[in-house]
Amino acid sequence: IGAGTITCNYNGYEKSQTVIDDGAFIGSDSQLVAPVRVARRAVVAAGTTVTSDVAEGALAISRTQQVTLSGYADRVAARYADRPGKGKGR
Repeated sequence: IGAGTITCNYNGYEKSQTVIDDGAFIGSDSQLVAPVRVARRAVVAAGTTVTSDVAEGALAISRTQQVTLSGYADRVAARYADRPGKGKGR
């Protein structure tokens, strides 16, 4: 079970169970939203939010594809450059 993994088992009214079977692999920074079972030999990718059962030997991944916007910081700074009293940003 990777660092930062959270079992989210309380919905404000009742607690539900998260089951992680022997041999399952849970990647870092994952959230397991109960009730859910991660079966034997299943893999949960890092950064994934699991909201339904993961079958034996299956991979669960719920990350969106990374988008990198080149020059973003400069464009934002330019928008605020002429505004008095708004700070210098970075």
